[in-house]
Amino acid sequence: MAGNSQRRGAMRNPGTKKGPTVGTGGARRKGLQAKGPTPKATERPHHPAARRERAAAKRAEEGKKTNARSTARSSARPSAVRRGSDAGAVLMGRNSVVEALRAKLPAKALYVQVKLEADDRWRESLKLAVAAGIPVLEASKMDLDRLTDGGVHQGLVLTMPPYTYAALEDVIGAQILVALDGVTDSRNLGAITRSAAAFGAGGIVLPERRSVGVTAGAWKTSAGALSRVPVAQVTNLTRALQQLQQAGYQVIGLAGGAQTSLQNLPANVIGGDVVFVVGSEGKGLGRLVASTCDWLVGIDIADTTESLNAAVAASIALHAAALARNAS
Repeated sequence: MAGNSQRRGAMRNPGTKKGPTVGTGGARRKGLQAKGPTPKATERPHHPAARRERAAAKRAEEGKKTNARSTARSSARPSAVRRGSDAGAVLMGRNSVVEALRAKLPAKALYVQVKLEADDRWRESLKLAVAAGIPVLEASKMDLDRLTDGGVHQGLVLTMPPYTYAALEDVIGAQILVALDGVTDSRNLGAITRSAAAFGAGGIVLPERRSVGVTAGAWKTSAGALSRVPVAQVTNLTRALQQLQQAGYQVIGLAGGAQTSLQNLPANVIGGDVVFVVGSEGKGLGRLVASTCDWLVGIDIADTTESLNAAVAASIALHAAALARNAS
């Protein structure tokens, strides 16, 4: 009944009174003290952002360990392919490799992919490399992909030593020279070098900047002519042409639309010491180079044809010079 103090829980035990009591202010005061700014999410151990950060750090650490193990295996494996700044040119693909070996191009090594189905080109490449004393090394597909920067190598890669360019002084003395102004296609360089070898030219002159260099593509197109015709690399083509003029050369620039035709050059000019300057198909000769030339000549072609390929134009000029020498 109401007011029954005998029922359980009706009376509070002494010392259990709720709320503040005498002498408890210190404990309550600690609970009211400031705890500072709220930590960042990544600094709170159980926050999702902190867990994601820990997982990312763990993955990065595992990736470093994996790369270190791969590097160690590659350095320990004799057939591993490594590419440095002095690696030289790289020929890839079965057709390109077998053609290069047939032309007896200089090579450092022939890399063949392990566990690869062989065909006639593969067998001939190995036979030619062995006959030429070129080391044949086995490599994995991953190694060849790295060597060729992901190119289509078909399991065969031929590495070539870095090309040693000649100095301008090394080619002075040859009766016919070819200078290239703005030619950037390696196949044009290879084809021009092949024509130079065929018609008795003694060297090619290239500027260091904004110009093609001796690459694997140039070696392939030249069919070995680059091993017989020196290529001189100069800092400034205009100054090099002026130096050749001082050495007694007539500098003849091939320019579309020139008033003088190649066929109308005086015999004593084209039959003497000459330098044919070939420009790019798009822009032709540069302004300074053109103004340095002693002669600007064109090649007579049909009106329906706008221009000739740089390699074709160089071949025609070289042939004309060879005819003039034979006639004299």
